[in-house]
Amino acid sequence: MEFNRILIIQTAFIGDVVLATPIVRKLKAYYPHAEIDFLLRKGNDELLSHDPEINEILIWDKHNGKNREVFRLIRRIRARKYDMVVNVQRFTSMGLLTCFSGAKFKIGFDKNPLSVFFDRRVPHQLSNVHEVERNLSLVSEFTDQDFVGPRLYVDQAIEDSVSHLKKGDYIVIAPTSVWHTKQLPAKKWISFVDQLAFNGNIYLIGGPEDHKACEHIKVTVSRNHVSNLSGELSLLQSAALIRDAQRNYVYDSAPLHFASAFNAPVTAVTCSTVSDFGFGPLSDDQQIAQRDGELECRPCGLHGHKTCPRGHFKCAEEIEISAFKQP
Repeated sequence: MEFNRILIIQTAFIGDVVLATPIVRKLKAYYPHAEIDFLLRKGNDELLSHDPEINEILIWDKHNGKNREVFRLIRRIRARKYDMVVNVQRFTSMGLLTCFSGAKFKIGFDKNPLSVFFDRRVPHQLSNVHEVERNLSLVSEFTDQDFVGPRLYVDQAIEDSVSHLKKGDYIVIAPTSVWHTKQLPAKKWISFVDQLAFNGNIYLIGGPEDHKACEHIKVTVSRNHVSNLSGELSLLQSAALIRDAQRNYVYDSAPLHFASAFNAPVTAVTCSTVSDFGFGPLSDDQQIAQRDGELECRPCGLHGHKTCPRGHFKCAEEIEISAFKQP
């Protein structure tokens, strides 16, 4: 079967987009002349803006009015006359886009409420399968079963914009998370930084909303050369910084998947979540840092919670930072 125009849909979060890039790589290897477009949510388009294998980026802006946006995108997608639509998302709105895309072949996970109308429904297995493997299973019928990892591309302008931060050895720490039970208490990061046998720069990264928390760590540690970069870097600037770090200390979130995309050394800290969900590190030099031993209430959810449901937060409080791999 020949596919000349292909659309991939992944409108979830930053890390989810990164972990969908192997689909692009795989399809391009088998259909090198195909035009591959990618639909993602507004704000994430920078991630793929320099990918040479992507023809066009389509943007889902749900703040523009959800129903209005669905109909706008349906019109645009139908006009493109795709041969294949690969829907990585499991939400109804993306199912609608897939069903009404006019594509010759529509693929998605069986957990999408409208998957009954797809041409190929793929079982969505949550446990003990990496998200990349799940995503690649969508197109395995038309490619192969081989694993390929995520990839990001950074242009020279972005390289130049962070070059001043790379004039010496450095590590990157992403100490915050949207989900409170995914992150270590600040006191543990402070203790970790203070006992590091490392004399290079330490960069704290995150979004603008993380600035206060990162600043608290910066001013509390008893060493110099700690910089709070939260809110100062774009997505690809953060990725470029992570790529060349001596080591990255992150959670199972976007910075971890940036590290995977560049095969960068990484320690992934998991508190309330577990790597069996399929969002663990893919780098050759990797470490999963977590509480020793079983904990009856862990994991307490796929993404975590705003507060510990049991009130004790043992999954984070009992992680031994002395076991973190040194740079």
